[in-house]
Order: sequence, then C-alpha cells, then structure tokens
Amino acid sequence: MKTGAENSQMKDTLNRPLRDLRISVTDQCNFRCAYCMPREVFGPDYPFLPKGDILGDDEIVLLARSFARLGIEKIRLTGGEPLLRKDLPDLVGKLAGVEGVEDLSLTTNGVLLPRHARALKEAGLDRINISLDSLNADIFRQMSGGKGDPEAVLKGIEAARAAHLNVKVNMVVKKGVNDQEVLPMVRHFREQRTTLRFIEYMDVGNTNQWRSAEVQSAKELLDTIGREFEFEPVDPNYRGEVAARYRYMDIPVEFGIINSITKPFCSDCNRARLSADGKLFTCLFATAGHDLRAIVREGASEDRLVDHISKIWLQRKDRYSEERSEQSTGKPKIEMSYIGG
Repeated sequence: MKTGAENSQMKDTLNRPLRDLRISVTDQCNFRCAYCMPREVFGPDYPFLPKGDILGDDEIVLLARSFARLGIEKIRLTGGEPLLRKDLPDLVGKLAGVEGVEDLSLTTNGVLLPRHARALKEAGLDRINISLDSLNADIFRQMSGGKGDPEAVLKGIEAARAAHLNVKVNMVVKKGVNDQEVLPMVRHFREQRTTLRFIEYMDVGNTNQWRSAEVQSAKELLDTIGREFEFEPVDPNYRGEVAARYRYMDIPVEFGIINSITKPFCSDCNRARLSADGKLFTCLFATAGHDLRAIVREGASEDRLVDHISKIWLQRKDRYSEERSEQSTGKPKIEMSYIGG
C-alpha cells in the first residue's frame, strides 16, 4: 500500500498539491449565524439530512485513509456544529490513528466544549478553532441568529485550554454589524495570550445575501488594530497557509487575517472538502460535488477510492476567489453549513 509520502507529488492542473482535508461530520448546528445558516432559511422546519445519509465513522475513516495515501497531512472536522455528532471522540480517536495524518483539528462554536474538550484531547485531537464574533451579548446574538451568548463560548475556550488543546479564536467581521468589536476582541485575547484570527465576510452559499459593501477588508482591520497596537508581519509556516499572520511587538502573541475577498489565495489552495453525506468538493465556492458515499457503500476497496479521488484532484482547476466578479457571485453555490468552513 502506498503512503501519503509516496503520493506527495500529485498535483492539480494549477500545480497545487493535496494536503488538507476538511470533513463535515453533521449538517446541523445549534446557532443560526447570518453568514452561514440564516434563521430565515434554516428555521425549525428545515429538512436536514436524514441520519442514514450521513457518513458513518468507519466510512469516514476509510475515506480519510484513502486521502492520506494521496498526500493529506492535515484533517479538520467541521459541520454544521461538529460537537452535535454523537460520540465524536470515538471518531477522533480513529482518525488520529490514520497513517500520514500529522495534524487533527476541529472547528466549533465552543458552547459544548465544557462537556467534550477533555475527551477530544484524550482521543488525539491536536488543535481547536473556536468561532466568536463579539464579546457584546447583543451584537453576538445579532450575528448568531439570536442563539447563545458570548459567555458560553468563553467558557468553552477555557475548557479547551484546561484540556491542553491548542486554541485559536475566529471572528467573522461584517461591516456595520460587529466591526466595532475588533479592538475589544484584540484587547481580550492579547491578555489571554490567544491567537485571534479575523475572517473577511465571504460570499459562500446563496442564503446569506452577501454584499461586497459589508466586507471589512484586511487593510481596514490592520488600520484599526494599528491605532492601538504595534505589530509586524510573520512569514508563513508553509505554502498554502490560509491566514496572513502578524505578531505584536510588545508580547509574544500573534493574530491573523483570512483575506479571501481582498487577497485571494487560490494559487496555493491545497484543500479538499468532504460533506457530511460524502460528497467531495474541491472548492469552498463549488456548485456541485463528487459523490464518494455511493462508491463507499458499493463496497469499494481503498485502492479503488484512491484511484477515483486522484482522478478528481488531477483534473481540478477551481479558482473562484481569483475570478470573483459581480456575475460569478450570483451563481448558485453550496452552503457553508453543508460543506463546512
């Protein structure tokens, strides 16, 4: 059997290797964030995926092994809200044992972490990204569709720290809604010695009614932070690193900006995404996926999956963010809640 290292030269039509796999483990969430699952669309009667359509643990692990043989080194579990999946630590433990995977992380809104953080760490989780868009309760609820509160997320962050997980906090910034929260967030997480990452509001999916005028640009974010704190850029750790990194001059703490709108990074994108029902997407802004669940449930061998996935990646040519235009932003795209972040 070939290992990921033996397949490390596999590249798509734009010379991009396959290194990072995002796996959505559920399409459901306990929040209704306007940029992901707006409550006007994802209401109480929304038809989420039937349980039988969701990939089982063994199916996910089989696919993860197949991807690892093609070069995947990093796996991130996403959703919906991944902590809503029953027995998630069991799945984490199985994925932690996949040969070739060197980094296993999870993205969550954090409110269920006091219940699960220690078990996730013991199962083999390395890192955790926690979403928090404001410390102000009213603004938080405006961003989260009236669900939750920032104190619950902060307790989740503390639980992750107590479990010795590597923590980063993600903040989606939407102009006119929570942009005034940038400096309060910076002050708080500087004091906590925690990496904070700002995310430009993106046009993922069709339900969030995205408008470019609502994007708080990376330059505007840097100007805001620079009014109070001195910082310097930090070199990327590796090709394809998503966040532009910066370090404060007075303390050994970093922050980052994911600027896919104003400075697209398509040319270095090495990520594949697997939806909860087993579809492979080669771009966050894709219009359709490749059904791997059907092949798995036909009883396909790992070798057959490796061959099938490699053919998809070798033909990949996505670069939506670099080609973004007024015409392309209106085209149908997969929802973020379905594909994961």
